[in-house]
Amino acid sequence: MSAAAPKPAFLLRPTVNTPFHIDFNWWQQNDHDWRIYLLSLLCEEHRQQIETMPEGQLLDWVDNETGEVHPVDGVQHLLMTHCALQPNFINAHTALVEAIFRTLLANGNRPMTPEELAQRLNRPATTILQTLSGPRAYKGIRPIFPS
Repeated sequence: MSAAAPKPAFLLRPTVNTPFHIDFNWWQQNDHDWRIYLLSLLCEEHRQQIETMPEGQLLDWVDNETGEVHPVDGVQHLLMTHCALQPNFINAHTALVEAIFRTLLANGNRPMTPEELAQRLNRPATTILQTLSGPRAYKGIRPIFPS
């Protein structure tokens, strides 16, 4: 008896244990202002510094957990290594989708489950799952299914 073929990703339903990440390719394909949005998240120090950085410059980002080196956009690099780690980057008034997006940035865009996000954001995991598992990909936040 042969093993059943895996379900196509569009048929899979995420659960509170399904990891999510920011799909920056989605951003580039669906939102022409993605870079402007990321620029708006920079802290004051880096807003001034970014003026000297060429648009589209890629920098090496090292994942502290795996040691892997990933090329990322310069703005994304500044966000993940400094700005997203500032105490006021996420606060009690930050909307849920925005808070999830910012938490993923602060986590180096390493995938996180709704359960993990719930612990960080003090929001119910089921609410996070319902928000992220609808037909719309908010801010490019998408599930990762095993292949």
